[in-house]
Amino acid sequence: MKPTTASAAPRVLLTGNHAVAWGARLARPKVVPVYPITPQTPVLELLTEFQAQGTFDAEILTVESEHSVMSACIPASLAGVRVFTATASQGLLLMHELLHYAAGARAPIVMANVNRTVASPWAFWPDQTDSLAQRDTGWIQFYVESAQEALDTVLQAFRVAEGARLPVLVNLDAFYVSHALEPVAVPAQHDVDAWLPAYEAAQRLDPAAPSSWGNVVTQEMYCRHRQALEAAMAGVPALAAAADREWGERFGRSWGVVERYRCDGAAAVVVALGSMAGTAREAVDALRDAGRAVGLVKLRLFRPLPVAALRAALAGVRDVVVLDRNHSPGAGGVLHQELRAALYGVADPPRVHGLLAGVGGVNVAPGHIAAAVADAVQAGPRPETQWLPQEAR
Repeated sequence: MKPTTASAAPRVLLTGNHAVAWGARLARPKVVPVYPITPQTPVLELLTEFQAQGTFDAEILTVESEHSVMSACIPASLAGVRVFTATASQGLLLMHELLHYAAGARAPIVMANVNRTVASPWAFWPDQTDSLAQRDTGWIQFYVESAQEALDTVLQAFRVAEGARLPVLVNLDAFYVSHALEPVAVPAQHDVDAWLPAYEAAQRLDPAAPSSWGNVVTQEMYCRHRQALEAAMAGVPALAAAADREWGERFGRSWGVVERYRCDGAAAVVVALGSMAGTAREAVDALRDAGRAVGLVKLRLFRPLPVAALRAALAGVRDVVVLDRNHSPGAGGVLHQELRAALYGVADPPRVHGLLAGVGGVNVAPGHIAAAVADAVQAGPRPETQWLPQEAR
């Protein structure tokens, strides 16, 4: 039976941070541990306002650090309730030890992370190194382009997390998304409740049926546990695609796992994460107007990397230009290296060009991207990631 279409949603002027808070409110979590850090603080401020108004029935825990935030999230989730939190930059780094614990515990926590530069030096600009540095912790990772996508993805993240029994990180760029205002369609609570039912934990800590978690295991048990974790990750692209498809059927919006924009007949394709995709769209439109066959692939799900979807999206393309708003010293751009690995072994693979673009929040205009694409197509492929020219000056 076709899902029921949701009632028309009012459009509200929201920042990306406030859209995240609305998404969390609509998901009805029961425990929300929080600690403020710029530029994430407005998320928890609005959630506490909702609680004060009586419209958010959750226990908000204000603890002494981000490490303590995740220390509170894990047992709450293992006790069988829906859990949400948010952080940014150094806060996410402080959680690093416990991110492994959460994934290993198969705790379906959803956390929003506002991508911000990491120290040192100290800065507050958009940069995705903080979350990409957590790619091996076992957390699913989404990257969003807009406030609307942030709200929708927080809700979809709970469906994916609870289906896979894995934690999810929803990432939005500092300021470009977190503090930018835009009209956002906020769905009605009863429509969200119909799409995201109350959480029923597959297993939970219960004093009436004692069990243990996190105890010491043998080498063989640990290896089996990691194999189970990998198997769960392997099922995530299908879960994410299904959640997005069903969201689209009910609410009239879908985002895909991988979005193709003007890729039909494209000889060159730009690949980007997050808000950079919006700028790249303008560059692609300008190049198309100039008669250049260029498209865009926006990667929304980064971990697990949807290899099959990326290979399909880039089939037949001669040149791929990867834009990385991050920097892995000694390796260059993280997405560049991941995409090269994903395309390894493909028959007649595209030439992959990596550009460090917008690192530390440096502005990247559509003209910079258009010029970089033209340069990359003319030049031969280079194994190392290059700095986008205006950043080197």
